[in-house]
Amino acid sequence: MDNSAKAAANVKQVVPFFRVTDMERSERYYVDGLGFSMQHQWVVEGKLHWCWLQLGGAALMLQEFRKQGSNSWTPGGKVGEGVSLCFQCEDAVAIYHDVRSRGIEASEPEVGNAMWVTSLSDPDGYPIEFQSPTDTPEETKLSEVKE
Repeated sequence: MDNSAKAAANVKQVVPFFRVTDMERSERYYVDGLGFSMQHQWVVEGKLHWCWLQLGGAALMLQEFRKQGSNSWTPGGKVGEGVSLCFQCEDAVAIYHDVRSRGIEASEPEVGNAMWVTSLSDPDGYPIEFQSPTDTPEETKLSEVKE
């Protein structure tokens, strides 16, 4: 087996790692608001410092910016700029209704690239989309179709 085949067999998943300004707020948003479950966590003196969250087959990690010490860091610009998470799902419209029922702001689903798409923004401004395939015509909004 050549090196590229070994590397391909070895890599199993990519998990986005978001640095956040308020860990408690972000954890509530993803768990209570979007329905993620906590899979792994790092807690020091009762404070959550890092976590791995899962929703279906998708995962992401969160860690609060360190504000003091040698590992402290502050972003030079807006976090998440130029990056979007696009969760592929069976029914993005159902996700839209679910997150809205939990008090999360989400854009009205609209068809783009043959996919229903609803967009959200997490507490730090990271853009998130939930998408699902459809044969509904491009640029159709959910309010324009009968459910």
